[in-house]
Amino acid sequence: MNLHLTPVRFRDAAAFVAMWHRHNPPPAGSKFCIGVADENGILRGVAMVGRPVARPFDNGHTLEVNRTATDGSRNANSMLYGAAWRATKALGFTRLVTYTQADESGASLRAAGWRIVAERPARPGWDTPSRPRCATGNEFMPRTLWEAVS
Repeated sequence: MNLHLTPVRFRDAAAFVAMWHRHNPPPAGSKFCIGVADENGILRGVAMVGRPVARPFDNGHTLEVNRTATDGSRNANSMLYGAAWRATKALGFTRLVTYTQADESGASLRAAGWRIVAERPARPGWDTPSRPRCATGNEFMPRTLWEAVS
C-alpha cells in the first residue's frame, strides 16, 4: 500500500482518534493535524499537534504531538511523526515532544529520527483537590518523553 500525506480537519482527526486510538480520547484542541491516506484516498492515520501539556514546555518554541492514531497501516505512524516535525519546523518552532507509554516500543519515533529525553515514573493521575479530574484508565503508567529538535 502506498501512503501519502494529506491535510485533515480537526474534527475529522478527532473522529479518527476516537475510533482507532488504543487508550486515549481525542485532545480538546490542536494547532494543526496531518493525515496519511492510501492510493484510494482512504484515511489511514492522523497526527494531532498542539500546545504542550506540561507547562514548563509551553514556552512558545515547543509543540507536542498530543495524539497519533492509525488503522495499523505499515509505516503510517513514522510517516506522521516525520511530517509533524517538518511542519513544526516550517512554522518556526524549534522543538516537538511526545510521550509513549511503557508498553509501547517507540519504533515509529526512532524511525522518524526522534530521541528519548527522559523516562517518567508512573503517577496516580491528574486529579488534584484544586482541579478535580476523572480517571482515564491511564493512571499508574510509566511514560517515555521523546523529542525532535533543530
